[in-house]
Amino acid sequence: MVLEIFRVNGQLLAEGDRLSKQEGLTSARWQVIGALRIADEPLTVAQIARNMGLTRQSVQRIVDLLSLDGLIEMQPNPRHKRARLALLTEDGRTLAERMSVIQREWADSLAHQCDEAELLAALDVLTRLQVALDKRQADDI
Repeated sequence: MVLEIFRVNGQLLAEGDRLSKQEGLTSARWQVIGALRIADEPLTVAQIARNMGLTRQSVQRIVDLLSLDGLIEMQPNPRHKRARLALLTEDGRTLAERMSVIQREWADSLAHQCDEAELLAALDVLTRLQVALDKRQADDI
């Protein structure tokens, strides 16, 4: 099952690159924009990395590039002097909304391959695996 998840993950990233290319993005940039889009508040690079299962270093590189492109801005963090907060600019929010529409249409077309009960069961299994892996990683720290 783990190998199949790895394969599907690779295919999802390739599809993400294909879908986001029309907007001048990569899957990695889209992931960071998406993390900021769904967040209730600005996030630190470490929070984005943790939420998306990415390394802090890779997210930092992407955040720097997105900032240069004017899609996100960095603000001081009142809770931490060095860990600044990232948030979407107006251009970033507009792009995130366009990508959300593209993603929703793509996901809807893919979801028709399974019935609702199958999708809910798969989500349940993946969520339980995620919780178990999070616990193991927390125990290792």
